[in-house]
Amino acid sequence: QVQLVESGGGLVQAGGSLRLSCAASKRTFANYAKAWFRQAPGKEREFVAAINWSGGREYYADSVKGRFTISRDNAKNTVYLQMNSLKPEDSAVYYCAAGPLATSQYEYNYWGQGTQVTVSS
Repeated sequence: QVQLVESGGGLVQAGGSLRLSCAASKRTFANYAKAWFRQAPGKEREFVAAINWSGGREYYADSVKGRFTISRDNAKNTVYLQMNSLKPEDSAVYYCAAGPLATSQYEYNYWGQGTQVTVSS
């Protein structure tokens, strides 16, 4: 069974940094684009960042541009989200997804279970 497993979430003060990781269980996932989405309580799931299979193309939501960086290591079957200058409004459950390169959650076929990020003011 294909799995995506996120890690790295936690509690951090505003202005701090966290790095999320998402490990895929199958080598074939190296051929997929990877993305991060987030969902805060009472809000819809929203796009955060995406990266194509080779790592040569990256896309970011305007709200995180310049603060977050998505990257991937296909040898380790892992995608990362480096989050700097965190704000309380970044607090959410962060989900990793795999599929075709897109900013819409409906394009992604595979999802992780999510990891909680809480930013205190």
